[in-house]
Amino acid sequence: MTNSFSEFSKARMFLVIGSNMTEAHPVAATFVKNAVQNGAKLIVIDPRRHRLVNFATRHLPLKVGSDIALLNSIMHVLIRENLYDQEFVSTRCTGFEALSEKVGEYPPERASEICGIEAGIIRETARELASVKPVMVCYTLGITEHTCGKNNVMTVANLQMLLGNMGMEYGGVNPLRGQNNVQGACDMGALPNVYPGYQKVDDPAARKKFETAWGVTGMSDKPGLMIPEMMHGLTNGRVRGFYIFGENLANTEPDMNKVAHELKSAEFIVCQDIFETETTRFAHVILPAAAWSENDGTFTNSERRVSRVRTASPPPGVAKPNWWIFREIAKRFGHDWKADSGKEIWDTEISMLAPNLGGIKYHRIQEDGLQWPCPTENHPGTPFLHRSGNFTCGLGRFSPADWTPPAEVPDEEYPLVLSTGRRLYHYHTRTQTGRCEGLNDLLGEETADISLADASRMSIEHGERIQVKSRRGAVCVKANVTPEVPEGMVWMAFHFNEGNANWLTNAAFDPFTLTAEYKACAVRLERM
Repeated sequence: MTNSFSEFSKARMFLVIGSNMTEAHPVAATFVKNAVQNGAKLIVIDPRRHRLVNFATRHLPLKVGSDIALLNSIMHVLIRENLYDQEFVSTRCTGFEALSEKVGEYPPERASEICGIEAGIIRETARELASVKPVMVCYTLGITEHTCGKNNVMTVANLQMLLGNMGMEYGGVNPLRGQNNVQGACDMGALPNVYPGYQKVDDPAARKKFETAWGVTGMSDKPGLMIPEMMHGLTNGRVRGFYIFGENLANTEPDMNKVAHELKSAEFIVCQDIFETETTRFAHVILPAAAWSENDGTFTNSERRVSRVRTASPPPGVAKPNWWIFREIAKRFGHDWKADSGKEIWDTEISMLAPNLGGIKYHRIQEDGLQWPCPTENHPGTPFLHRSGNFTCGLGRFSPADWTPPAEVPDEEYPLVLSTGRRLYHYHTRTQTGRCEGLNDLLGEETADISLADASRMSIEHGERIQVKSRRGAVCVKANVTPEVPEGMVWMAFHFNEGNANWLTNAAFDPFTLTAEYKACAVRLERM
């Protein structure tokens, strides 16, 4: 997030796009709902009429995968009617001419044919966004989990720069992270192209710094593999061993039959996790890790806030903290890592090597934590980024993009589009929440959410068991007939192995980020 959750209470307008916040991020959604009740306006752009729409002043139920066409058209109106922030664009941005030319190809009438939103509503939405300053934009996986996910994100940023909503309170671009501490994992270098603190592996100075700190030489200057490349590598011999740390890949990756084949192909798999999962079935070695409440360390949340985590209870049996397991494995490889606690690792290594974390020390985050960038110990942290339009790269860069359809679209054989996501009562693949009787009582199995119109046309009753089929597999689940879902769409989650949407999803990926297109594939329904 470029901004902070504390700003939500005073925001004047929210644009929430591709985010079912009430179920996937209920705490953040509460902040938004409270702000609306205090007078803030809310525009929701999402194919489904989910519960946040009940608080919205405007809902645009666009077709799945048409975000860029709609956003480009909104920017088309802003530019043609001179509603954009001309001073901000001329002094703080570059590439406006290319953006103007590209969005000029998306008049509302053309965009309407792609996204299904009436041209007049597109114009009204653009004018409404321009009437309030600033506007906070929030998005989640409904934007990123497409083959055009990177371009979706860049287009959202284009809109906020065009409106001059960057570098100030109550504005910005605010992705709500999909998992606990996923922001912290990225900050620590759990990406194939960067060291901790987003220092690039192909930067000779950064590489030399880490070689010196870690007492090694000859570190690669080439980015590593992303998960889809690793998985494919298991079948062609490029990858022989696989160390899976805190991830239930057998349930979370698209096309689970394909994933099972890939995992079975590995010569050696290590799983490090807090419970046995569908993925540990493929493991040759399982390393039992301590859970979050059994650890002493840090989490970093969506707003870049580094906070303390304290041990609530000791790990059971032989379970150990993750850092301890990694240290002991390193010892077997001949490396003697001196650090003996999460605090020591953070204070003497992480904050010393990552400039944007340099001022964050354990003694400073005993209460509410600190938001990076925080370069020195007298720095208060950074509640919002790009203050006064001072971007990290200098001027903000417009990155115009064309709309492209999903990799797989409905046809005569598979006439419906399946989109996937999360439900309120369970988390991810239920590794933790599936062991809670109360939550299983509230939601004990998966359903296929379908529209009233499609249910009527196919004579499907609410609660009836149906089969959902794609080109990759089929699942049998109960039908949840609901007005939240538009005609032509099926919506499912991936919490339960038996009715997991990922038996059906398409292993098509964004060419830049290699994020899977979980939000769109073609399916059909059959009565049992």
